[in-house]
Amino acid sequence: MQPADTKASVAVPDAPTAAPDPTAAPDAPTAAPDSPGTAPAHDDRHRPGQRSFRRANLALFAAGIATFVLLYSTQGLLPVLSADLDLTPGQASWTASAATLGLALALLPASALSDRYGRTAVMTASTLAAAALALALPFAPDLTTLVVLRVLQGAALAGLPATAMAYLAEEVHPSALASAMGLYVAGNSIGGMGGRLLSGWTAAALGWRWGLAASAALALLAVLAFRLLIPAARHFTPAPVDARALARTVGGHLRNPLLVRLYLLGLLFMAVFGAVYNTVGYRLIGAPFHLPESVAASIFVVYLVGTGTSAAAGRLCGRLGRRGALYVSIGVTAAGLLLSLAGSLLCALLGLVLITAGFFAGHATASSAVGRTATRGRAQASALYLIAYYLGNSLGGTVGADAYHATGWTGAAVVGLVAMTLATGVTLHGTRQAHTARRAVANA
Repeated sequence: MQPADTKASVAVPDAPTAAPDPTAAPDAPTAAPDSPGTAPAHDDRHRPGQRSFRRANLALFAAGIATFVLLYSTQGLLPVLSADLDLTPGQASWTASAATLGLALALLPASALSDRYGRTAVMTASTLAAAALALALPFAPDLTTLVVLRVLQGAALAGLPATAMAYLAEEVHPSALASAMGLYVAGNSIGGMGGRLLSGWTAAALGWRWGLAASAALALLAVLAFRLLIPAARHFTPAPVDARALARTVGGHLRNPLLVRLYLLGLLFMAVFGAVYNTVGYRLIGAPFHLPESVAASIFVVYLVGTGTSAAAGRLCGRLGRRGALYVSIGVTAAGLLLSLAGSLLCALLGLVLITAGFFAGHATASSAVGRTATRGRAQASALYLIAYYLGNSLGGTVGADAYHATGWTGAAVVGLVAMTLATGVTLHGTRQAHTARRAVANA
């Protein structure tokens, strides 16, 4: 989920977007957008109105669709997987968690490769490899094979979120960067929702193997569109990978208490999202609702709620401050979890809307704060947030599914409430630290 701020910072579960991109080595001159005041006299970067600008936008839009169609392709068909392979929700959820785990582990290596070999080369190799693995998924004979392939697919997919923002920052004129990043984010969002819906609807009609095949076909078309449209990079300068410098930068970020708190918040918010969305399909097709599988798969349309709440998060921070916005986000998410415990379908759906809105607002607030907090190595600071974020999805999705299997929806909701309780503790600690710092300054 990268962009520094402004309108492009519409954070979604598939692509945190409010922090700078995680692709560059420390102090690499090509990794951050130039400011308008430092643009060269004959600036040939892509601008609105130019054919190359439209091609770059459409290419990254297509790449975002391909990446997040594949990343979340199994989440919409978990109940079908369970029924066909005789799996518990926890076992089936590994097909979703494995991909985000692989992506999280590969983000930093992928960013280093893009600094060495180029943005377009890494994005092309990443999306093609992931699409090729997607074609193998429908033929997986058992759960173990499916999970291994999903880990590999997630690792392959890491090349796009770790690289796309750097490509745009280098190749698009600063005056048009926000709109270009916004369109890329839209591709992420549409791909994330579309992948869930397409695989879920197809699986409900034809089985999970056809669901995965449909996702693979759509992703492959998007990858081909990306490759045909993407303009050649003109401003990339290869940089050697300095592992020791990278380790020092990462270590410095992990010793920064504020950054660590932000990483924890990203992990905890995403844990709620993973726990809820990995299990809500099971709840809707089971007692007492007994909805058809195709209708249950459509629940991912609620995902669109996050578009508005992500944008509203910036205004909320302006009024209440970052910690105030986090308290509101935690409260809305917790209220949604509690409401979802009621037995009516209306309460279940309204609860899901609140959970989704609270998650998006909290994630947008935390991710945007990362770029403002890191004073150097901002790319790596953002990458660490992405790693924590996707690890939270894997952890919450698996634990939530196991809890659902043990005690029903109450178990999944409790996992979410525990995560929000921990998030409250992290935010309260930050509030106390800020008050202590202010008193120290006042008494100095």
